[in-house]
Amino acid sequence: MARTLTLPGRSRAAAEAPPAVTPPQRRRETGTGLRDLLRALPWIGPGVLLIAAIVLYPAGLMMYNATREISQVGVDRGSVGLANFQELFAMPALPGVLLRTVLWVVVVVAGTVLISLVLANFLNKAFPGRQLVRLAIVVPWAASVVMTTTVVYYGFEPNYGVFQRVLVDLGLIDSPDFGFTKSMPSAFIVAIAIAIFVSLPFTTYTLLAGMQSVSKDVLEAARIDGASRRATYFRIVLPQLRPALAVATIINIINVFNNFPILKIVTGALPGYGSDTTTTLMFKILQEMRDSGVASALSVVNLVIVIVVIAVYVKIVKPMKGIDE
Repeated sequence: MARTLTLPGRSRAAAEAPPAVTPPQRRRETGTGLRDLLRALPWIGPGVLLIAAIVLYPAGLMMYNATREISQVGVDRGSVGLANFQELFAMPALPGVLLRTVLWVVVVVAGTVLISLVLANFLNKAFPGRQLVRLAIVVPWAASVVMTTTVVYYGFEPNYGVFQRVLVDLGLIDSPDFGFTKSMPSAFIVAIAIAIFVSLPFTTYTLLAGMQSVSKDVLEAARIDGASRRATYFRIVLPQLRPALAVATIINIINVFNNFPILKIVTGALPGYGSDTTTTLMFKILQEMRDSGVASALSVVNLVIVIVVIAVYVKIVKPMKGIDE
């Protein structure tokens, strides 16, 4: 048996501790990292430039415009400090808009993830025609969101909408002249259902990919040890789905929070601000008030909210916990 030699006056832990890194060695490691970065720069440079062009520059311009007075024809009249933000937060409709935005994001993202978990579990099983079913799941994602939303919107039109007729035939409504998309909250519920429907393909496939990466040997060992299907799913499968769930949730939060076409088509014609989220309110500020400064201020608020929500989510969920351990 191998023995560890411990010098007199030194503990075993001290003897086994790795040697300290000397300053010259640190400098050598820093120089190596810099050389590696320079060698990689030709490969990552185009991606960095693309991100700067389509993400960083528009975001910087948005923040700059939020502090400017911009005329209706786009003339910059100079800095106004935080006046645009003060005007934005003084709007009486803003608290209701923020509440609906939170409701919109939470319900759509939670509903999408829960339904996608069920679909991913189903598609992960072997059954006849599985490939065709998997292809069918892609259709809502491949189709235009505007087209899908428009079809559903006219399907709920009073008197002649096909969905109206189906609901009458099923006895769920008494008359086909009820306008689901003509008032709140029914119009908002229709928009939520459409948003969940078009978000299912991406989320389902992300979770399905995560499920297929779970080791078959681990599942077989759990079965041999007598673990029930419920225990196997909640103690083995779901913990290993944490990274996939995090990716699906974060991307859905961003997409749903900034979603405009669905809400514009379904609730855009409703009067006032009683059906708006921050995204549609931004459009109305530009369209009705012709105030690019206040709209930019609302864009900055949107960006801050999204960053804070995602940061809190990652902090609480810790999606990579246990993966690198």
